[in-house]
Amino acid sequence: MSKLRQFLQDAETKAFDQGHRATIKFNIGKYNAAVQRGLTQYSDHELARERASYIKTQTINNLDKYLMEFEANFTARGGKVIWARDAQEALKEIGEIMKRKRARSVVKSKSMTTEEIHLNEYLEKNGIETVETDLGEYIVQLAEQRPYHIVTPAMHMSKTDIRDLFVRKLGISPTDNAEELVGVARTLLREKYTSAEVGITGGNFLIADVGGVAVTENEGNGRLSTAFPKTHIAIVGIEKMIPSIMDLDLFWPLLSTSGTGQGITVYNTIFTGPRQAKEKDGPEEMYVVLLDNGRTDLLALPEKREALNCIRCGACLNVCPVYKNIGGHTYETTYSGPIGSVISPHYDGMAEHKHLSFASSLCGACTSVCPVKINIHNLLLLNRKQSVDEGLSDSQERTAIKLWLRAMKSRTLMNLAPAGIKNFVLRYVQKDSWSKRREPLQAAPKSFNQLWKEKRGR
Repeated sequence: MSKLRQFLQDAETKAFDQGHRATIKFNIGKYNAAVQRGLTQYSDHELARERASYIKTQTINNLDKYLMEFEANFTARGGKVIWARDAQEALKEIGEIMKRKRARSVVKSKSMTTEEIHLNEYLEKNGIETVETDLGEYIVQLAEQRPYHIVTPAMHMSKTDIRDLFVRKLGISPTDNAEELVGVARTLLREKYTSAEVGITGGNFLIADVGGVAVTENEGNGRLSTAFPKTHIAIVGIEKMIPSIMDLDLFWPLLSTSGTGQGITVYNTIFTGPRQAKEKDGPEEMYVVLLDNGRTDLLALPEKREALNCIRCGACLNVCPVYKNIGGHTYETTYSGPIGSVISPHYDGMAEHKHLSFASSLCGACTSVCPVKINIHNLLLLNRKQSVDEGLSDSQERTAIKLWLRAMKSRTLMNLAPAGIKNFVLRYVQKDSWSKRREPLQAAPKSFNQLWKEKRGR
């Protein structure tokens, strides 16, 4: 089945799943209320957005300079940098590290880039146990699912769903007490931190002037995943760069407020390399994998490169009417929602994912909430244009557009075809789209031009 057909089928199933819609409405509603409270900490939120947009745009436009600065500063403290052009290179290099360390188990903090390169599957195929330590990620790993949301991986699951999952997978006694469910996960995960040879994280920001990787989280699992294992690997997209550690006072609050409504996330850590001589804990070795995987292709498109400004807050998903109806799994990509529909065709291939840019109402809600002011709905339109320019629209669509264009350019042809023929064509064109859920569009018995002539004649 093609990606498009699968998407349409899954979208229809989810859109009419009342239980799913109720869960998402409840969970996103809580986030939206928290975000509105969180925004009150700003005296001028719009000014903060403009400054963040300016800094990210300047950084992306000079990304080569900042990447080299980051590498120089990070390696000066004993860190090692790996440049990966794509997922295959990243996995190969990570696999080599695992062999050298004779790793049998890995603990992972939440990371969308590891989802992007399908790291868990790769490690498991090579006999390495991989444990997600973020609670939401741990839940979807148990459920054998991909993350549902950029920030909240298990947003689609209710407390009852999680209870049933834990009963089935972990053999616990049924309980509706959320603290007890969290306690079960905590107890199981504690043992993993101390036994794992390697800890893996993503990175919310790369900091050029100190050679640092900033990781922000709410559970402390990121710190535990990097404190006990002797080796720490951070896998970060090259677009996560910011110029200075001083910029974090702007970006950390914007990220947390836009994502979860918090004034600041609970745990914010900057890793600048392996454990130093007088430090008591931390890894003996630290690697940063700088992942390209299509990002420089997007960087090469001046009219679209602002998509690389994204700080992965998830705000655009929470306001998107399409996302709230069809859900995160329907997209079948690492990054879902409006921003996912923009970047996925460039990361994974336009031919595979062009349909995502058409799955939008273009209402602009995503653009209005983006903390770095990415013009998301315009980028969706540009993706649509690119897919057509590359000849990726199907033959039926191209034929329909050509006929429509020919007719619209000729008043004679428009008047020549009677309403019956026009309606026959409309019924055929709409049968699997508009008319599936709505009354079919119909042409009037006479065109406006004909009515105008008749009136003028009288």
